Order: sequence, then C-alpha cells, then structure tokens
Amino acid sequence: MKNLGKVVFFMLLLPYSIFAGVTASVNSKSVELGDMVTLTLDIAGDNAVRPNLNSLCGADIVSSNTSTSIQGLNGVYKKSILLSYKFLPQKSCEIEAIEIEIDGKNEKTEPIHIEVKPMDKAKDSDFVLSLESDKNEVFVGEPFEMTLLFKQKRNIEAVDSKFTPPNLKGFWVKNESKPTRYDDGQYIISKVIYTLAAQKEGMVKIANAQMSIASRANQRDSWGSWIPTIHWKSYFSNEIDMHVKALPEGVHLIGDLNISATVDKNEINANEAVNLSVQVQGSGNLEDIKSFKPYIEKVSVFEEKIVLETSKLSQKMAFVADENFVIPSFELKFFDPQTKEIKTVATKEIPIRVKNAKPTSELTIKRDEKEVSSQIQTDMISQNGVQIYWIILGFIVGLACGIGIALLKPWQFIMKNRGNSLKEPRTLLIKLMPYKGDAEVQNLIEILEKNIYQKENIKIDKKVLKEILKRYAIN
Repeated sequence: MKNLGKVVFFMLLLPYSIFAGVTASVNSKSVELGDMVTLTLDIAGDNAVRPNLNSLCGADIVSSNTSTSIQGLNGVYKKSILLSYKFLPQKSCEIEAIEIEIDGKNEKTEPIHIEVKPMDKAKDSDFVLSLESDKNEVFVGEPFEMTLLFKQKRNIEAVDSKFTPPNLKGFWVKNESKPTRYDDGQYIISKVIYTLAAQKEGMVKIANAQMSIASRANQRDSWGSWIPTIHWKSYFSNEIDMHVKALPEGVHLIGDLNISATVDKNEINANEAVNLSVQVQGSGNLEDIKSFKPYIEKVSVFEEKIVLETSKLSQKMAFVADENFVIPSFELKFFDPQTKEIKTVATKEIPIRVKNAKPTSELTIKRDEKEVSSQIQTDMISQNGVQIYWIILGFIVGLACGIGIALLKPWQFIMKNRGNSLKEPRTLLIKLMPYKGDAEVQNLIEILEKNIYQKENIKIDKKVLKEILKRYAIN
C-alpha cells in the first residue's frame, strides 16, 4: 500500500513517448482575402526538435506562440506541445507536409489545402483601400500620377493599423504628397498622390497596397466564457497594369521643357571669372539630364553639381580666360507626349569680352621697300650726329640705375609679391591649368576646384606643390 501512491504518480507522469507523433490543423480551411489563418502543430513526445518556419503558403509568418497541453483519457495522460503560427495567405494554396524530429524519429504532418476567396466587393465594407492612375499607357520616363485612397466608415473605430505601401519596383518616385483627409458623408477618406515615372518598357505592374486593421472582438475561452480580444484583418487594394512604351530612337528626355542661361557679366579682366547659371524648367524626366559643362579652347571651365527640384533643374559654372571667348549654346532635345513630336530648345551664344586681352598674333606692318631704304639712309645720317651724345647719356643713366638697384633691392619686393600671388587659390589654379596633363598637377587642380567652388577645406601638400612649381618654373 505504501507504494500505491508512487505507482499512481508514476502513471500520471508516464512518458508519453508511446504517443509520439505530430498533427497539424488550421482554424479555417476557407477564408476571405485579408483574413488571418492560424496553423497549430500538436507535438507529442519527450524530445522534439522544433521546426524552423519563416513562411507558410508563400506568406511570411506574422507571429508564433508556444503552449503546453495535458489531456487525460481513462486514466491515461497525454502531454503535448502546441506550436501555433499566424500567416496571411493572399491566394489559395497548400500547406506542405512539415517534418519534425521526435525522440530520434522523423514524423510528418499531412498537407492542408487553404482556399482564399476574393473579398466581397458588393457588400458595404467598413474599410476600403484602392489605387487609381491618371494614365494606363505611358512612355519611359513620362511622369504620371497614382492616387492611393483609404476609406473608413465614420462610425467604425480601429484599435491599431499597419500600412504596407505598394511595391513600386520598376518606377521612379518623383514625388509623394502629404496625406490629406476629408469626409464624404459616409466615409472618412485619406488620400496620398504619388508622381511616378516608368524605368523600362513593357507591361509593368504596380502591386497592391495593404492596410491591416486591428478591431475589438470577442471569443470564448477554454471554460466557455466570452473574453474581449483584438482581431486583425487586412485590406488589399487593386493592382495597376501599366503599358510602358519606348521613346523614339536618339531621344532620352520626355516632357515639356524650357532652358535658359544667364551670366553675371559680359566683360571681365584677364583671368577673372564669369559666373553662369543654366536652368531647365517644366515637366519631364529632369533627373536624366547630364552636366552642361562645355569644352572651350584656352578657357578653364569649373562646374558645380546639378541641383534638382520637383520641376526645376539648375547648374552653375565659372569660366576663366585671358582672351575673348564665346560661351556656346546649350541644347536639349526631348519627346513631347502631347504632340508626339521631338522638340529642341536651346540658349543663345554668349560672347565674353576680356579687357587687356593678350593679342592673338604679333603686330606686323608692311612698308614699301624704296621707302624703307630711304628711311634707313636718313636714320644713318641722323645717328652719326647724335651717336656720341647718346653713348654718354646711356652711360650716365645706366650708372644711376645700378646705384638705385643696389640701394633699394627691388627683387625682394618682387619675390614677396610673387609668393603672395601664388597663395591666392584662384591665381594658383589658373597658373596650374596649362600643366593638367601631369597627374600630380591634375590632383592639385581637383583639390583647388573643390575648395573654391564647393566650399570644401582640403589641405594641399606643400612639399608636392613646391616641387611642381619648381618643375614648371611657375612663379
């Protein structure tokens, strides 16, 4: 009798390996799109290796839970581990057999088919999510607007919500408006407008958006009592199919564009900078416009990065030269989707006058040979009379200059001024430009350009600079 208690206790804790196995079940095999499905794995056994599940039916697992259950039947007790997984199927599918190792043996569940029915559009839904596009046929790069609408009945409350935006792979998002809300009497409507442009030709799909709504609900507990809970349901928008056409050959811009170019001055001193601003305005794929920097012989051109706003593009440049030059015309060629024509817009050339410009060639004057011969004879006669005078005067002037140089030491002043001029970044940049074929010189030029025009503060290796100045006799 003393051992009876031990026997009963032993029977209660009888290893349940004899019941080893696994079964799978779902809360519903037929659901409406947006409803959550819960898969439960009932595992019996001493040692079970839990499966590593990340998705079911092609949908990510939203949440998981673990619990333990002990059941008794005719004095026999069975202990089970319950693993539950919640997921959101978007189409009819099959949960494949799941293999689990229990007490050293591999056990498998039976496959489960899930039917996902489309959401009933006819019924008066509490929540509605939809996508609308102002165009269904566009060219590559052509902007169009897509509107996202979320409707919520005025008398329906949501405890929580989670929004998943549409997958816009294959499109440039040029702009996204701030959400606006208004009331149409039956629904409170939230509205967001996206400005998009397709990146490639063909049939391109805009995937649906998703809004998950948590609302209050009731369910029975294990004792049969009703308890308040939170119920999640997802609402999906429609998808949009876009037919994207290729642009005409030789054209990569589309829209309606205008271009302008202005300078801060048309006349400068030698080696002074002229500042230019190029602006492009209008609708279109402005992001595909490249730098306008031109090549002008004997002119140094410095560019800043392109600045792009919603419907405006601008770029600034500086031109430095020691002789007159012309800033060339800037041109844009684009396809107008309204008229179905290729159009070209361009700026006018801008001539720049450089004061004290270097002459392009030495001045030469041709004279008649007889006149030249006669002039030489006259000059020789005159020179004989004054030759001695000029020799004496030249000696006196030379002596005076020599004494003055020795006393004033002007070379010190010249060397000082030279050193100061090279310390001015713009002057140093101009003097280095003729030697930019040298890799070390090109590196210095890039540093100077960033410091001058991009307001950076990059230090220059003084040793390298000194060697370059000496190498090319720059002073």
